[in-house]
Amino acid sequence: MGSIVSRTLSVHKEHELLLKLEAAGLNSDLAQRVIGSKGNDLAAKVVRLIQNGGFEATTSQKLAREIMGKNCFGVEETTQHFGVKPTQRQLSALAEIPFTEGELRERKDTHILVAVFPLSILDIRSKVDPNLFYDQSWYNKESFAKKNGEVGWQLVRKTPVTNSTSKTWDEQQALLAKNEKTPTAQAMIYTIIGHYLATNERLFSNIYVRCEDVVSHGFRVRVGNFDANGLNVNNYWDDNRNSNIGVASVRKFD
Repeated sequence: MGSIVSRTLSVHKEHELLLKLEAAGLNSDLAQRVIGSKGNDLAAKVVRLIQNGGFEATTSQKLAREIMGKNCFGVEETTQHFGVKPTQRQLSALAEIPFTEGELRERKDTHILVAVFPLSILDIRSKVDPNLFYDQSWYNKESFAKKNGEVGWQLVRKTPVTNSTSKTWDEQQALLAKNEKTPTAQAMIYTIIGHYLATNERLFSNIYVRCEDVVSHGFRVRVGNFDANGLNVNNYWDDNRNSNIGVASVRKFD
């Protein structure tokens, strides 16, 4: 006796789907291509296209992904791991990578290219395994945790700025190159959590980095120490020098 195939769609749903595909141009020849594709490849591509909300990578995005490899957290990863359903306006904003091929090749091992969508830190925390965050609620009512951020590409450094530990905030800012800036906590947490979900690599596992934001009493937000207990979000005063606190950076673009 042959094995019984587990079905996920009802007969009625399968019929509706087939009618939609036929209305879109599916014919016998095209159906046979799907049926006969090696390793079910065509069917898998169709499913991925549906999962991505119809998103198809542009030439610019494909080149960037080829260069960056695993250090790319793009639209596909965002839909898969954060459950985002991009709008056409958002996809249009992300269609072109704002960094040159040379810039990407120079930073392919040191940075992560991230398609940032407007998800606040609280949104991100609600969408993933709670164990990915250190057990803390102090920032639930802080404004920085509620900021959605703007849709766009960010080129985020995977490590603190070189020689930025044991320095004050002002001293750390002086280390940034003209084409660098310190990112928001939202952009950093989006990158750290997203990259982990896509690659299982924990960035900033034993160090903190200061971000752009300050909390209600004026201390600077820092994120890091992303170990088995989760990502830690904390704050510290700007004038403190600590060997375990560096500064984060992203590549500026015009």
